[in-house]
Amino acid sequence: MSEASEASALLSATTLIAFRLNGQFLEVAEGLARPVGLTAAWWQVLGAIVHDPLPVAGIARAMGMTRQGVQRIADLLVEKGLAEYRPNPAHRRAKLLRLTPDGRAAIGQIAPGHQSLADRLVAELGPAATRESLETLQRLSAALERLSGPPRT
Repeated sequence: MSEASEASALLSATTLIAFRLNGQFLEVAEGLARPVGLTAAWWQVLGAIVHDPLPVAGIARAMGMTRQGVQRIADLLVEKGLAEYRPNPAHRRAKLLRLTPDGRAAIGQIAPGHQSLADRLVAELGPAATRESLETLQRLSAALERLSGPPRT
């Protein structure tokens, strides 16, 4: 197999497993979020603002989502009382999305199931392999970020 063919095959296999993992994570997230009345996407957006409020564009960047998609979810979360818009001292028009007490409570209800899954997954893989997987995925994500511009010739 030529070097170019091997690179293409590796990219294809990596892409397919990433798509599969995405589907698996979404299925798990839906299962954890549904009993609390959330969707995986709602949980994803709420999770982005657990520690600090962020503007919609910041959430989109952090979560790898579109700004429009996050805006739609953020508006629903505000409508449901799980989040609220607050003034942004750094940018007059880009309001910050912040968890409300009800939003924090919803996230808290997911925590036990999340912890149980985390414990089982780390027991299955082992702590060292889990950390190595995380580091590999972080490197892959960073490389794709660097290469996301126009192709080089």
